[in-house]
Amino acid sequence: MSTALTTGEVADRAGVNLQTVRYYERRGLIPEPPRSAGGFRQYGPDAVRRIRFVKRAQELGFSLDAVDALLTLRAAAAGQAAEVRELALAKVDDIAGKIRDLERMRASLDALAAACGGQGSTADCSILHALDDD
Repeated sequence: MSTALTTGEVADRAGVNLQTVRYYERRGLIPEPPRSAGGFRQYGPDAVRRIRFVKRAQELGFSLDAVDALLTLRAAAAGQAAEVRELALAKVDDIAGKIRDLERMRASLDALAAACGGQGSTADCSILHALDDD
C-alpha cells in the first residue's frame, strides 16, 4: 500500500482547498513532491502536517514569510527556541499596536455617533461632514 497522497487528499486532510496546497508549494512552504508516471503530484504524509502548521500560524497572525521562518527553525536540528520566542513576541507587539489603533478608531466613531442626532437629511449629517472635512 502506498503512502503517497494526491493533491486533493492532502487538501482534504489539511482542511484547505487545492489552490492553497499548490500556492504553499510555489511559496516553498511545502516541498515540491515527486510525480507519478502519469505526472500527478505524490505528497508524503508530512505535507498535511506542514499545511496544518502553516494554517495555525496564520490564524495567530503570522505572515507567510514569518511562517517560512518558523518552519525553517522547526526543521533545524540546532535551532534555538529563543528565535521562535522572538518571532512570537514581535507578533504580540504587532497585535498590541493593532488593538491600540482599533481602540482609537472605536473612540473616534463613538464620538462621531454621539454627536449625530440621527435626524434630518444626509446634507446635515455631522458624521459625513467630519469624514469630508480637510
